[in-house]
Amino acid sequence: MDKLHCLDALGMLAAYERRQLSPLDVTRAVLAQIEACEPRVHATWALDADAALAQARASEARWQRGEPQGVLDGVPVTIKENIATQGVPVPLGTAATVLVPAQQDAPPAARLRAAGAVIVCKTTMPDYGMLSSGLSSFHALARNPWDVSKNPGGSSAGAAAAAAAGYGPLHLGTDIGGSVRLPAAWCGIFALKPSLGRIPIHPPYYGRVAGPMTRSVQDAALMMRVLSLPDARDTMSLPYQPIAWASLARPIKGLKLGLMLDAGWGLPVEPEVRAAVEAAARAFEAAGAIVTPLAPFMTRAMAEGMDRFWRCRAWMDISALPADRQAQVLPFIVEWARGGQGLSGEQVFSGFSQMGVMREAAVAACQPFDFVLTPTAPIAAFPAELPCPTNDPAQPFEHIAFTLPYNMSEQPAASINCGYTSGGLPIGLQIVGQRHDDLGVLQMARAWEQLRPAQRPWPMD
Repeated sequence: MDKLHCLDALGMLAAYERRQLSPLDVTRAVLAQIEACEPRVHATWALDADAALAQARASEARWQRGEPQGVLDGVPVTIKENIATQGVPVPLGTAATVLVPAQQDAPPAARLRAAGAVIVCKTTMPDYGMLSSGLSSFHALARNPWDVSKNPGGSSAGAAAAAAAGYGPLHLGTDIGGSVRLPAAWCGIFALKPSLGRIPIHPPYYGRVAGPMTRSVQDAALMMRVLSLPDARDTMSLPYQPIAWASLARPIKGLKLGLMLDAGWGLPVEPEVRAAVEAAARAFEAAGAIVTPLAPFMTRAMAEGMDRFWRCRAWMDISALPADRQAQVLPFIVEWARGGQGLSGEQVFSGFSQMGVMREAAVAACQPFDFVLTPTAPIAAFPAELPCPTNDPAQPFEHIAFTLPYNMSEQPAASINCGYTSGGLPIGLQIVGQRHDDLGVLQMARAWEQLRPAQRPWPMD
């Protein structure tokens, strides 16, 4: 109880119910941890300590009356800055954005607020969320708490860094090609990319999801109870299902697991990463699972087609800005997006079509298995100052080959720590489920939490 910022959400809620702790005490502890770590980490934006404390006082009063507002009442949470919260501008990570306060909460933020969570701050991201990096033209450079010379990943850079640094138990990010899973892998935390539409979001887009980022699977499951509630603003959302998110126990014996160690394109898997993922697969096998190698199904053509489409979309947005605002966008992003200038309609449509090609390939490859295991990223965390591991706008996505296909296939996929490099950096294991089996992925991740060796202490606790 002497390090309140380190408590998990379930522990906080139990202590509130027993009157052993107050949301005000916990929020003060989280704010103190942020104050101590932010000069090195730079994970937060729009931090309003007075507003957070006011929320905590209101929660404290509800608990004293025995009338908690919801299942997260009094639990501190951070929200990625591209998820709108009423009264706070949405910079999208870029200095080119005109800062106008949001008129209302986006669906995930609304669900968290309605459940009584204490919204402590927003978290940082790179320009337009198009980098797996903490580099931004608007925010200070976000860094990895395990080694501040390293990158936290992105685009949910601040969310992952905040979780690893102990800025409370619950964090919310978004993912369109790996943006919760990659930073989760590099910061040693847990993150779930749910099935498309499982968590309502606005604006919706192909492959775009919001997902919980936490230190434990159980806390992520607790968030899913709230985040998966329906919201009509998401025109791509799934029909609501009352899933038993807390039911995380699942037998391993007899499960069919695919093990994919080659994505088919992109950066080669580093030996330490490969060894850690193989060790996880052996542990599942020892517990009774049937592990079978899975050949790569992605191709360079799929990746390059998707890249053309994304470049064209980004260039349309950037080129529509006035010249003075264009000049404020991160130069790396501008150079990358400029590759979409002048593409023919046939080239753009062909690139867009790769989403369907990837979907079919991923679903077919995973069909024989209950779950698929892969590295989340082929490498460990890279230098903080780089926009991506290659530092090359001509090939910026070489590190997302394991994560991208499951955005396009709409399958749930999680990243969870499975080891450390010789230099002490975390290594992520990706667990992929069948379409819409979000609970199954959480159950497998919880099983791995119980199977894996003891974890190293968190870096800034």
